[in-house]
Amino acid sequence: MLDLTLYDPFENMQFTDTNCFLCGTHITNEHRTPVFGEWLQHKYNLQNKELLLLDKSVTTFGQLTIPCCDRCHTHYVLPLEAEIAEAADKGMAGLQALDRQKLFQWIGKMYYGTLVNELIKEADPLVMPEYAVSEDPKMLGKFRSFFQVLQSMRVPMVFADFLPCSLIFLEVDPAEDDLPFEYQDELTTMAFSVKLGSVAIICTLLDNGIIGKALGRLTQATEGKKLHPVQLAEFKARAFYAAYIFNVVPEYFIRPQKPEDHHLVLDTLIDDVTNEIFNPWEMTAYSHMLEEMLKPWGIREHEILEAPNKPISYLLTEDNTFKSMQSFTR
Repeated sequence: MLDLTLYDPFENMQFTDTNCFLCGTHITNEHRTPVFGEWLQHKYNLQNKELLLLDKSVTTFGQLTIPCCDRCHTHYVLPLEAEIAEAADKGMAGLQALDRQKLFQWIGKMYYGTLVNELIKEADPLVMPEYAVSEDPKMLGKFRSFFQVLQSMRVPMVFADFLPCSLIFLEVDPAEDDLPFEYQDELTTMAFSVKLGSVAIICTLLDNGIIGKALGRLTQATEGKKLHPVQLAEFKARAFYAAYIFNVVPEYFIRPQKPEDHHLVLDTLIDDVTNEIFNPWEMTAYSHMLEEMLKPWGIREHEILEAPNKPISYLLTEDNTFKSMQSFTR
């Protein structure tokens, strides 16, 4: 019988350098896998690009690795990275043609790999974070739910009529953009974005596609359009803020198994009776998020809210159609 047992590192907070991140097998310190695939590092010259962690320590894309046993590395991580690399070489068409579950796993692995590093570091931090992840039961419960579905990398898993995330594909105008790679994530809200050449992928993890539906009008307006980088920044602000006010955590349930089963089937439930799915949208909070995303252009909050309760938009016109921008000047 195929072993369909899931691993739960959160039960005993088993986050060490000697437990495989994906299956929990005891390993030595030498057994590691990159959080960001080697193909990604080489293609975009990321090896020495710095990353700041929550405890204020600095690492690089090349140095950021996670404990991983040989089996998981060989059978699950490397094939997934190879599949994403092949699709990325084909640009937007290749990435959009990929199985969405594969993209969820790839993004989830980078997100979770960063999280595992943070949890390991909290045992001996350079500077104690103001809000330690390991001391927040609500956040740990959220991460635990996420890891349950991320194990679809290792354990054959079918999601019944849902995907545990939203995925949004955007194309950036290469004539206006000189950055071949961009990456951004938000640990607590599980919002993530990565730009590979002219293709940007925004992903909000553990929302079962709800945020993607909420942003549907904006996605439709930008479909087939080539965005100026400032427009991409605004889209990210809207998605990241939506993740910030997202107020529910999906629960996942494994259907009863039969001896002949070769995969798990997961159903999901969201409590939208006792909890509102989204907290109220606050214009000031959103403008803070937008200001952060617009930092490269030096656009400040007073400019964003020059018209009260109507923040500046580089994406949409007054009648909510796509705003064409051949060039951007302040």
